[in-house]
Amino acid sequence: MAADDRPQKQDRKPAYKRRRWLGYIIAVVLAALALYLLYQTLSRYDWPDLVDAVTAVSWARLFAALGFSVLSYLALTSFDWLALQYVGCPLDYRKVAIASFASLSIGHSLGLAALSSGAIRYRYYTRWGLGRADVAQLIVFCGATVGLGLAALGGIALLVAPEIAINALGLSPGVVMLMALVTLACPVLYLGMAAFATGEIHIRGHKLAMPKLWLAVAQCVIGPLNFVFVAAALHQTVLSVAEISYFPVVAAYVSANVATIVSHVPGGLGVIEAVLTYLLPGQALIGAILVFRFVYFLIPLCAGLVVLGVSELFFSRTGSRRATRDHSL
Repeated sequence: MAADDRPQKQDRKPAYKRRRWLGYIIAVVLAALALYLLYQTLSRYDWPDLVDAVTAVSWARLFAALGFSVLSYLALTSFDWLALQYVGCPLDYRKVAIASFASLSIGHSLGLAALSSGAIRYRYYTRWGLGRADVAQLIVFCGATVGLGLAALGGIALLVAPEIAINALGLSPGVVMLMALVTLACPVLYLGMAAFATGEIHIRGHKLAMPKLWLAVAQCVIGPLNFVFVAAALHQTVLSVAEISYFPVVAAYVSANVATIVSHVPGGLGVIEAVLTYLLPGQALIGAILVFRFVYFLIPLCAGLVVLGVSELFFSRTGSRRATRDHSL
């Protein structure tokens, strides 16, 4: 029996080396994409304009925006933590935080988040015992949390600041009110399904089980809270150049976020600027948006690449030691 097992053990180390090099290749490709994104962002502006944009934002506003960005990424770790409870594979929060931050800080900037952040999530979570189906359900659950957050906060923003949609889109107050009620009805319907639906839901041949009610409630709380923090970060930078209340910025940002998701533009490049400038006309917002990009997209992107690279080195070393130990048995 031992002689039959020896060839299998000898194959483990080469197989692990291939996986390790795959991790290095992924990290290098993501770093290259990050540098390209940085170039694309900065090449749109002249250097004096960049300097003026950054210096126009006070230190107090800048640190406030950074603080709200940190709170947003902390809220996003809860997306993954709740999703792991949903799939029945709970993990230590430290692992969840690493996987969530690395995947989302990179996915937000590179676009096609379901693929970019999904691939990084898959690499982390499969190492920690989750199967492909578990990771797929986790990604769907997190996507639902994002949708619930947009619907809830967007509906509230339409109710509190309807003038954005009325003036920019030419809609009547009645239509805006109807839009607000429809979007707010989505989380209510979701909670009702979680409370009373039995069995599985079939969507295009895929079977999905509704989460337990407490998980659905948590989604409806943490989903909007994330966007509250993101919009607050943007609001702080905008306040450096214009006196605008919070909810108009929320309405504009939610609209821009929906457009970004639909277009899959990396980091919403150009989409956020276009939507905010259109929905908030007459304001010199480009500088504030540029600073927001640094705070919420580019700084976390660089940090996420570091986290990914360090974790790949850690996993490669621990895995190499394990493969060497198995090979020696």
